[in-house]
Amino acid sequence: MAETGGVTKLDVSVLNAEQQEKLRQFKIKTRIDNERYLRSHPEVDVLIGDFLRSVQVHINITKIHAEWGKMFVMFYC
Repeated sequence: MAETGGVTKLDVSVLNAEQQEKLRQFKIKTRIDNERYLRSHPEVDVLIGDFLRSVQVHINITKIHAEWGKMFVMFYC
């Protein structure tokens, strides 16, 4: 595996042509299966949306707290 900035990427060049094709087909089938599952379970979309909204709120709150901290230091220290 080749290292690039902390993220590892698979080195598919170690696979022969048949193995690479099988891997490609497996990835395609997996993506199709995942898409079918997500389309048949709309509640998953709601859960993911709620999660992403909560992460966004948390990030914003964290930034607000950091700004409050800076203001406190500027005015009171």
